[in-house]
Amino acid sequence: MKLRILGSAGAEFPDFRPPAFLIDDSLLLDAGTIGSVLTEEEQWSIRNIFITHAHLDHIRGIPALADNIIVKNLRHLVDVYAPLSVIEALRTHLFNGLIWPDFTCLPTPEEPVLRFNVIQPSEPVVLGNLTPERRTIDGYSLTAVPVHHTVPAVGYCVEHAGRRLVYTGDTGPTDEIWRYASGADVLIVEVSFPNNQEALALLTQHLCCSLLEKELAKIAELPKRILITHPKPQYYDLIRDEIAQMGIRQVELLRDGTIYDI
Repeated sequence: MKLRILGSAGAEFPDFRPPAFLIDDSLLLDAGTIGSVLTEEEQWSIRNIFITHAHLDHIRGIPALADNIIVKNLRHLVDVYAPLSVIEALRTHLFNGLIWPDFTCLPTPEEPVLRFNVIQPSEPVVLGNLTPERRTIDGYSLTAVPVHHTVPAVGYCVEHAGRRLVYTGDTGPTDEIWRYASGADVLIVEVSFPNNQEALALLTQHLCCSLLEKELAKIAELPKRILITHPKPQYYDLIRDEIAQMGIRQVELLRDGTIYDI
């Protein structure tokens, strides 16, 4: 798997973009950042988007992507996967013909730009990996796992070609997802606040390093690589220093634009 970090910040500032993780050029985990980073051709490669929750910084790239596709007059379908609460929020509050056009029926209901797919926690979704000849080869398996946030939210376990990546999305202290993370090749986990704001982290259902250490202790076998996402840019340097003080060699703070070969 190739993992490209389009965005990994907990807020938008110059050089800090909202969360979006592109796998093998076509599979996107969260969609806070798309068009501000990817070229036209790179955008057309996106086929599947999996959303963790309905907060704006995790979905805001989808409307512009849909608009770019239809303006280009492409026959290109993007499947959006999420739990029912997220799909309902997208339909009701975003793609409602008022805030943004309903691209699930444009340009026609028969050939829309977007297709919403409701997924169930703990039930794997298997995607085909298309070759240039449009032949399906080794599939991707994605399992939604509930996490604890201020709105209904899930993380994802992504498995492909013997590799396993686990992404928590936004979460406070939680439990179930750590079973999937045990022994994983990569864990992408959030740390939004510095330790001196632990109370705020708990109130908003996020993590700081002191809370993260307690969560990592729940994992039977630590992942080979632990990538920290969602830091508030105002505290990026402080969070980086606190990560270093944890003394866990495989933990690193993400930076937008980085590419990993998993």
